Amino acid sequence: MFSTTQVARKFGIAPKTLSRYIAAGKVPAPKVVQVGGLRAHAWTEAEIENLSKLLPKIANGRKTRYQKLRATQKAQTKSPVPRKKKKQ
Repeated sequence: MFSTTQVARKFGIAPKTLSRYIAAGKVPAPKVVQVGGLRAHAWTEAEIENLSKLLPKIANGRKTRYQKLRATQKAQTKSPVPRKKKKQ
């Protein structure tokens, strides 16, 4: 059994990011266990394997938002920019 922090470090993402993915429903929530007065997610090897398949499919909002925007915009023509002549 692994904690959310351990799993997030394994995949190179912040634990808060993984928690947000669980809350948003992008990643299925693992079993919740009571540790002292805290509730924590307990990840199994099978759930980690499933997560490794899901993470590449999750769109990173900031990066993909601008890629979509660029795809919809027209490419600018590569005509030369008119320049002002310097006074000598």
